[in-house]
Amino acid sequence: MEQDFSLPEEARALESLATRHTTPCGTGALVWHVWGQARPGAAPLVLFHGGAGSWTHWLRNIEVLVDAGHQVWVPDLPGFGDSASSPFGGDADGAVEPLRAGLVQLLGGQPCDLVGFSFGGLTAGLLLAAHPQLARRLVLVGAPAMGVVPKRQFELKAWRHLPTLEEQLDIHRYNLGALMLWDKARIDDFALRLHVANVLRDRAPHRRLSHTDILARSLPRVPCPVHAIYGQYDALYKDWIHQLEDAYAAAAPDFRGLTLIPDAGHWVQFERAQAFDAALLAALA
Repeated sequence: MEQDFSLPEEARALESLATRHTTPCGTGALVWHVWGQARPGAAPLVLFHGGAGSWTHWLRNIEVLVDAGHQVWVPDLPGFGDSASSPFGGDADGAVEPLRAGLVQLLGGQPCDLVGFSFGGLTAGLLLAAHPQLARRLVLVGAPAMGVVPKRQFELKAWRHLPTLEEQLDIHRYNLGALMLWDKARIDDFALRLHVANVLRDRAPHRRLSHTDILARSLPRVPCPVHAIYGQYDALYKDWIHQLEDAYAAAAPDFRGLTLIPDAGHWVQFERAQAFDAALLAALA
């Protein structure tokens, strides 16, 4: 199955244009991909991907952001993609120290604009709560752990035990529809192959903080401007999506607003890339 579901050609082509850096992560390395050139006075733009993902969660956004003048840094978070697992555990709090050390080593203390998607948004919030000097702005995309839902709003199905490729692919399609993409017509062969290539490299399966309110409890310690972007039909929140703005306003000292992207689910930057890019660039302006 791994041979059949390596990264699609479009992803490999974009990856070939990046500069690759590594920083220490436990017994291995944290891998960073960089597109674009640094500009005097411009903050680096750092993107954290979601759980069971890699830098490819941002596949449809990187070129637009570079064309807009940003130097874009995208790590594979610890335990995902090409990066080694964190010695501090596989949940978001375990990623904080390797990411802090990597940002300090690579950016030399220059504050970045930090954007985090889903699990990566939770990770970014925990990182800046502990080390606020690392970023001048935080944009949270589909982030969990805001404490507004009474129970988990989705359930994923297990697939590793299934004996045939066809059965496994059926579950991957189901999981994409249950969590990631609102419009089932967008679950095409490309989205499926990208998703499977990522989940096959997920070495951090026991993640529980996303189902708590830890992000809401951490944001009071994040002094920089905080923006939020979500898909209108994000599976993490469903009927509670409209309670998010008040939750952010109560938690973040400098909250700048919530943008809901119409006709989009959780993986909003992939499903509605053009609308998402416009919202992100507005937040970064």
